[in-house]
Amino acid sequence: MAINALQSVASPHRFLGINSDGNVAIITTRGNPHAHVVLRGGNGKPNYDSVSVSICEQELVAAGIPANIMVDCSHANSNKDHNLQPLVLDNVANQILEGNKSIIGVMLESNINAGNQKLSSNPDEMQYGVSVTDACIDWETTEKALISMADKLRDTLKTR
Repeated sequence: MAINALQSVASPHRFLGINSDGNVAIITTRGNPHAHVVLRGGNGKPNYDSVSVSICEQELVAAGIPANIMVDCSHANSNKDHNLQPLVLDNVANQILEGNKSIIGVMLESNINAGNQKLSSNPDEMQYGVSVTDACIDWETTEKALISMADKLRDTLKTR
């Protein structure tokens, strides 16, 4: 499905829509040649490992699509444990360090403070800077993980 979607978004489209003046119009797009796959794991299993990334690369190349892969360090790739996101990020950094050129980005679920909370109708019951959706890593953890990745990849990315 992801490959079909990437093939579709790369192509120009025309459709009936509303223009910026609020009038019905035929909208034309040029297509997006820079689209990418996001590996976020699924069915309770991660897919950020080098084997999964390689399989994805092969499928993209076979379909004639640039092998552009973004890894989501959260969701099933961290077993829905926000505390594991830095470990996933480090693994991805190591793959790039070892020569992977298809990984073009990463995603982290981050907020000011770690964890998550239920949305309350009473703002006084809410903790500032804590997610009301998925659990997040806090800012300090985010900063440390990203600086570590940047330090590790600084020389490698200059030649990419």
